Amino acid sequence: MKKNFLITSPPGTGKTTAIKNFVNLAKGKFKISGFITEEIRDKTGKRTGFKIITIDGKTGTLADVNLKNSPRIGKYGVNLKDIDKIAVPSIDLNSDIIVIDEIGKMECFSKLFIQKVFEALDSPKIVVGTIKEKGDEIIDRIKSRKDVELIKLTPENRNEIPDLIFKNVSTFLQSEI
Repeated sequence: MKKNFLITSPPGTGKTTAIKNFVNLAKGKFKISGFITEEIRDKTGKRTGFKIITIDGKTGTLADVNLKNSPRIGKYGVNLKDIDKIAVPSIDLNSDIIVIDEIGKMECFSKLFIQKVFEALDSPKIVVGTIKEKGDEIIDRIKSRKDVELIKLTPENRNEIPDLIFKNVSTFLQSEI
């Protein structure tokens, strides 16, 4: 049985919303760690970056248009410091479920992040996350793992995906008892 569930789809189709809905289903029933990402918007509604929010409430900046002297993806500067100091420590191998939203180009600029993702995937713990649809060598390597179930999110199935993953995770965890 596969123990790692990764949602993939084009940007803007609802991957993070699906992860948040899964977390809401699982919170209080299982020990969860990890993080989600959300857009940062200015007063006019224009996206200016992305923030990291850990399951236990810590926040940081993943990327921002005003971030200088950092690796860049398009117009965004990537904040390696917050990835390393907030996102990476939130991936707790002592929890039942590790949430990683997202495994993408920005996050993979951090060598610590890549190392922690592989530790989580290799551990007996369940990983539920999102992963970039089209990626580089690291992303392709993760997607091709035998213990990863890739879930293609579409507008038609996006409301059912959190329940589906929750059922699979619950079944897996009950079989471990």
